[in-house]
Amino acid sequence: MFDVFRKHTRIMMVLLFLLVIPSFVLLGVDGYNRSQDAKEVVAKIGSQEITKAQWEAAHKNEVDRLRAARPELEAKLLDSAEARMATLERLVRDQVLAVAAQDAHLLTSDARLARFLQEDPTIASLRTADGKLDMDRYRQLAASQGLTPEGFEASVRGDISRQQVEAGVRFSGFATPAPADVALNAYFERREIQLVNFSAKDYATKVNPTDAELETFYKANEAMFKAPEQAKAEYVVLDMDAVKKTLIVSEADARSYYEQNAARLSGKEERRASHILISAPKEAAPEARQKARAQAESLLKAVRAKPDSFAEVAKKNSQDPGSAAKGGDLEFFARGAMVKPFEDAVFAMKKGDISDVVESDFGYHIIRLTDLKLPVQRSFEELRAGIETELKAQQAQRKFAEVAELFTNTVYEQSDSLKPVADKLGLQIMTADQVTREPLPGAKGVLASQRFLAALFAADSVANKRNTEAVETAANQLVAGRILTYSPVRTLPLAEVRAQVRERVVAAGAQELARRDGTDKLAQWKQDAAKTALPAALVVSRDQALGVAPQVVLATLRADASTLPAWVGVDLGQGGYAVVRVNKVLPRGETLPAVQQRDRDQYAQLWGAAEVQAYYATLKEKFKVQTLVTVPALADAQGANK
Repeated sequence: MFDVFRKHTRIMMVLLFLLVIPSFVLLGVDGYNRSQDAKEVVAKIGSQEITKAQWEAAHKNEVDRLRAARPELEAKLLDSAEARMATLERLVRDQVLAVAAQDAHLLTSDARLARFLQEDPTIASLRTADGKLDMDRYRQLAASQGLTPEGFEASVRGDISRQQVEAGVRFSGFATPAPADVALNAYFERREIQLVNFSAKDYATKVNPTDAELETFYKANEAMFKAPEQAKAEYVVLDMDAVKKTLIVSEADARSYYEQNAARLSGKEERRASHILISAPKEAAPEARQKARAQAESLLKAVRAKPDSFAEVAKKNSQDPGSAAKGGDLEFFARGAMVKPFEDAVFAMKKGDISDVVESDFGYHIIRLTDLKLPVQRSFEELRAGIETELKAQQAQRKFAEVAELFTNTVYEQSDSLKPVADKLGLQIMTADQVTREPLPGAKGVLASQRFLAALFAADSVANKRNTEAVETAANQLVAGRILTYSPVRTLPLAEVRAQVRERVVAAGAQELARRDGTDKLAQWKQDAAKTALPAALVVSRDQALGVAPQVVLATLRADASTLPAWVGVDLGQGGYAVVRVNKVLPRGETLPAVQQRDRDQYAQLWGAAEVQAYYATLKEKFKVQTLVTVPALADAQGANK
């Protein structure tokens, strides 16, 4: 069958050229390698695989979610190996539970899915005043997660099925008071101790190192005195603000927008109401809720008979501490300020109306609408600035992808300078000195991004001083940079770091003197306790350390209490040394019933969580889970042992 290749070698070479070479022209060798990397399998659950591309996408979504929820989080924490590994663990867990749900035929019916969505507070917030679901906002919610409404519902259906896998274990686990109290009493056991601290700083004046000792320490620990690699760099940032600056909103577009949205832009309708609340939380017993409703019905009859008495009845009977003293007055509020049943009732009333009894999670309300404030339509000129800002934001959102592609291509194609992309897109070139491979303390913006710094200090960027690729450092934010000057890692001369060397030598010597003095005293006091002059006794426990170092408390609780007094020596590292005499073992102190019940509940929760974790471990074993990348902590430990 290979004769055809032998006879038509030239033709086959042309065909191969036409088929293969364009793929390298379009993607490049790096692009080909990246596509292979993306297909790399990082974990297996039986026959199912999780690829590097799926892992990267999941981590990006997780980082975007965390950045949106907590902007103060440091970028390097989100981009760390540990954070990425946590994302992979979540992916594996979701997949294991999905396989287990399928294996156990735990399917989610349409009815259950509908009920779950109806009860979800996020979905509930998308309902209009008449109770119907706002489909446009629902589609936006799904799109924010990169899904269609159908895909979103399929995702929720999968979540419900996965939850069922663990539910049987989670909700069947329990801990009775007797074993819980045994464990808690042991954990919170107290011990009476006498403590002597041999603080290292008290011995510092006794350490006077010679020049030879300083030089010896310096030579033995040169790694401590290295200046990190540094660079002077320039960079450009493309974000929504940069795109907005290039946009101009025409007056015709602004007027058209005003005409379509004048009512919304002018403000919301506000209403003023008073209410009488008879408190009955939703978790209250049915009998208590019935009694509260009956009381509310009685008060309703009274105020309908004499509407002018509403404020007085509210003062005497309302159980809302915030409004009762004001005759139930809640002042003006717009939609979205009150719980839904209350809001629906208020915005369906006419001025002066008194509602029927309205039930909410807080209890039963009688409402009187006292006033309403309709928004006054504002002129185009009054709203023009806000309209232009809003239109620019909308246009920038649509245009960003197009500009981002131009940004990405330009920094790559003209890689010897950032000026072309800055001129083309109206961006400012910024410079930064003393940039390091790791974000500096207090670094902000793109200079706090581990991902950008890794690209900036990549081998090609350092060696050839070319532009980095366009790096995504936040949602709708791209950055590219290039190194201007570079200083590699270097060992600082002794003359430059002599003060630091001396400080370390003195600290090490003081620490050793404190440890030696402490161990000597411990040996003496063990032999002849009568000669000891110890300070007053303390009673310490895990929850009442009284300022005692945690390692001292732990060593105290671990001391053999079969023969008292017991002596313990504790090495505090740079802090020095501590000698502890354990005099008595005391039971846990008296606790209030509420505190005792809280601790039992926490113990039961921990017990349930441990059972769920153990069950998950058996599922991982059952479905032959393999993680094919190195766990960061293990990698660090292995490196340390070499």
